[in-house]
Amino acid sequence: MNGGPARAGWAAAVTLPALHLAPAVTALPAVRRRFFPGLHGVGPPDRVALTFDDGPDPESTPGFLEVLAAHRVRATFFLLGVMLQRSPELGRDIVSAGHEVAVHGWRHDNLLLRGPAATVRDLARARALITAVTGRKPRFLRPPYGLLTGATLVAARRLGLEPVLWSCWGRDWTATATADTVYDTVQAGLSGGGTILLHDSSCTAASGAWRAGLAALPRLLAECRSRGWTVGPLGGHRNVAR
Repeated sequence: MNGGPARAGWAAAVTLPALHLAPAVTALPAVRRRFFPGLHGVGPPDRVALTFDDGPDPESTPGFLEVLAAHRVRATFFLLGVMLQRSPELGRDIVSAGHEVAVHGWRHDNLLLRGPAATVRDLARARALITAVTGRKPRFLRPPYGLLTGATLVAARRLGLEPVLWSCWGRDWTATATADTVYDTVQAGLSGGGTILLHDSSCTAASGAWRAGLAALPRLLAECRSRGWTVGPLGGHRNVAR
């Protein structure tokens, strides 16, 4: 007689964790490229979105802003709340230079290890701070490590954020990264309509690793121009008519 409630409880115990973990499969580029092109960062074929994670960082972000200004290129900066809290003026500098700001989380925490309430609270806190400091309401969310969870998707919906990962990256967080390795790694996955991920801070990576990405950036921008692609913020992928 009691088998029904027991089975229901067992099913819930299995189903809830599965719902939480299932979206993490999109961390696999092949999966999101085939089934979730928007999440993969795919846009119009004549442009490339340029994005940066983990800032703002007073040690490194100004250098990236200088290179972007010199090349007249705008980008999207996925900000960590804790970093923006330490350097609010730098966050305002990013927006003043014409760049887009987006949510990367409060800290660089693996959201697979956080519960629904903590996930919603942290992302809401980061979104609120970015809006208050920069005067811009973020449109996009990129979770740390590119790991989506069921709770992250729920939080994004509540906060009006669109999750977007990337189609190519530079592996510019490693201690062995150089300008050449960053360039070559990005190039291996680069195509029109893609989204590039680089890092304007090494706060969660090997100390000073950002220098490799910064050194590679002018060459990457030149390569995109040579292929006839416009480089710009992620919002342009969504705003351009298909």
